Amino acid sequence: MKTRIVKVGSLPLGGDSPILTQTMWKSPLGEIDDALLARLAALKSLGCDILRFACPAYEDAERLGQLALSLEVAGIALPLVADIHFDWRIALRCLDFPIAKIRINPGNIGERWKVEEVLAKARDKAVPIRIGVNSGSLPKDLSEKTDRALAIVEAAEREVAVFDELGFKDVLVSLKASDIATTVEANRVFASRHDIPLHLGLTEAGPLIPGIVKTAYAFQPLLSAGIGATIRVSLTDSEENEVMAGREILGALGLGGAMLDIVSCPRCGRNTFDTRAFIERWRDRLYAVRKSATIAVMGCVVNGPGEGKHADLGICGAGNSVLIFSHGKILRTVSLEDADREFGDALDAFLKE
Repeated sequence: MKTRIVKVGSLPLGGDSPILTQTMWKSPLGEIDDALLARLAALKSLGCDILRFACPAYEDAERLGQLALSLEVAGIALPLVADIHFDWRIALRCLDFPIAKIRINPGNIGERWKVEEVLAKARDKAVPIRIGVNSGSLPKDLSEKTDRALAIVEAAEREVAVFDELGFKDVLVSLKASDIATTVEANRVFASRHDIPLHLGLTEAGPLIPGIVKTAYAFQPLLSAGIGATIRVSLTDSEENEVMAGREILGALGLGGAMLDIVSCPRCGRNTFDTRAFIERWRDRLYAVRKSATIAVMGCVVNGPGEGKHADLGICGAGNSVLIFSHGKILRTVSLEDADREFGDALDAFLKE
């Protein structure tokens, strides 16, 4: 479903724009140093398009603003979002910095004049605002409704009405619940009524494995119907795993753009090559590649050039040696000690083709 376009920094959301992947920083923002900037650069290379930070206090706005300035100086193009509740002054301060988006709800900001101040400054700075509605924090009259999906939609529409009255159109909306059916239905209903870009998420999805499974199950019918401009996989896990999970979901649905498809065997008693350790070492490099191709990482020759013969580039164990192959053809046989270096050379050659 085509929506209006809203820009987050230089990135368009909605319309025919690519679906963007985002995550949220998992801890209070501390010292801004080279280590933090390096981690954010690596997060971007994994496929993080947008990064959100909680700003519960005024001093958090200062730190986030300084981080945004530091990213600009370092040449790291990663739009930052400030997540704000209750205190409109925090939003106003964030807007003094190159913050790409603000997340507030008019309903918990307070008096209307406070909302008007935030929207006026956001309009002046060309910064969009996301309205976020969660099933666990509905207004009292809506929390008693039997149909939770429609209650979430009505709560979002109340917030949107305030923006409409004030003529503010650079709005995104998220409608989230911790159960799949409610999340899917709420987004379907809202998308049928409005042209506002949607931020998809299954809130509090859980630990790594159940969280990914539930989120993928919730996203599939929505994304397949053209609903959703940006996604976050909300895991009780790392930011990196949220981003990779989001990219893999989009890739599985044919919506992720150019990226490597990494296939690997599950390991068994024939295994002579530690595929898990290899993938951990090469994760960041492989996910940073923007090319449609298949990489196979196999533990033995049974699953290597044979079952992995469709791969553009592969590596597998062969007793005390390691084979590097392409489309079933062995390119070279190397020692375990040289495997990473030789694979790196083969990958560089493949990417230059």
